[in-house]
Amino acid sequence: MTTGVLVAVTACGGSGTGTTTKDGFAQAPQKDGAFTVWVDSTRLAAAKLYQKQHPKVQMKIVTYDGNANGSNYLQTKVQLFNRTGKGWPDVVFSSQNNEVTWAVDAKFVAPLNKGLVPQSTLSGFARGANDVCTVDGTLYCLRNDLSQAVLWYNAPLMKKWGYQVPTTWEEYQKLGEKVAAEHPGYLVGDAGDSYTPEVYLWASKCGANDITGPKAVSVNTTSANCTKMAQLMDVLIKKKSMSISGVFSTDFGKNKADKVLMMPGPAWYGGALFKGTFKTPAKQIAAAPMPQWSGETSPSTGNVGGGTWLLSQHSEHVKAATDFLTWVTTDNAYQGEVAPGFPACASAAEAWLKQQNASGYYAGDLNVLKDASTQVWPKWGSGQFSQEAIWAATVKPGMTQGKTIVSLLPAWQDSIVKYAQSNGYKVSQ
Repeated sequence: MTTGVLVAVTACGGSGTGTTTKDGFAQAPQKDGAFTVWVDSTRLAAAKLYQKQHPKVQMKIVTYDGNANGSNYLQTKVQLFNRTGKGWPDVVFSSQNNEVTWAVDAKFVAPLNKGLVPQSTLSGFARGANDVCTVDGTLYCLRNDLSQAVLWYNAPLMKKWGYQVPTTWEEYQKLGEKVAAEHPGYLVGDAGDSYTPEVYLWASKCGANDITGPKAVSVNTTSANCTKMAQLMDVLIKKKSMSISGVFSTDFGKNKADKVLMMPGPAWYGGALFKGTFKTPAKQIAAAPMPQWSGETSPSTGNVGGGTWLLSQHSEHVKAATDFLTWVTTDNAYQGEVAPGFPACASAAEAWLKQQNASGYYAGDLNVLKDASTQVWPKWGSGQFSQEAIWAATVKPGMTQGKTIVSLLPAWQDSIVKYAQSNGYKVSQ
């Protein structure tokens, strides 16, 4: 973790002489001075922008890994702070959506819907966006952005080759087989990332990760919804129109980035992957709704990431910290104009979409992201264990050895069960 930089000039917050129960929790004595915010490298721009727009507010900005890939850095540090009785940051960004599974019991996070954040503000978030932050009706964090999956595609190539954007998974598979035959080397998807199940299996309503209670999970990786998606992926992997490299791998960047015809993936693929990592030229990439299985009457998609903001109940600068927390999740200055992903706050999302559509980069508007934001299947939960870590340890090694995903589903099931039980979950299968 890098050393924080103290910025600004005058004091904010109040002062107090003793612990006071207010806003649903026992607050530490409030003090003048700087509040501390922990952010990852991507959200550093948000903290700096807030400081620029609020020059009289004192902040100490510290960068850390953001708990990327379930590193558990934040949990480990909080355990240390709890033992020593000092050191807690006032506000933290986490790239994970499951922090409340431990942070509530650790008495780290403060409730936000007991007076700190107005209901009028909370009601402005997209439906279901803050479900991952809620425990027994109490809200303990705010969602930064939504990472709903859609179907990204190269619009000029699709038109040139006379292909129609698939609306069903059956059409998607047929087109993938056709691409393999007619344009070998081109891709309709990728199955090489640790979050692959969150793109494909989640969208297929595969019941691998249904969190049914605070410490309860239902796991079934061999249901029809899981198996048929695994079979589809196996066919396209064998045909070589679906990669198993991983989109951020060196191999993919060198040899496949310019061979993407279609790519199911999260909202942030547009800017972060195609425009950023791949350097795909303007007016090529467009977005369509995620395909659905034929006969499906309730459209569904998956979600990859998003991230959350948490406020420490140990904060000695509650007002200043809450002001920042509210601004960073709802204000258009960051979320609508600067943020790389689709904002969880609905009004900011509207501003963000308007800006993306006017940017001149995309081959069509991105309005399908708005519809997809309400179609994330709710029965894939955010448990304390990392599904990405499980997939990376269990399924991906088998895939690289040439095994089919279908054949690896039982091992995936067994691994999820073991991870869940080791974290104290009661598992039903």
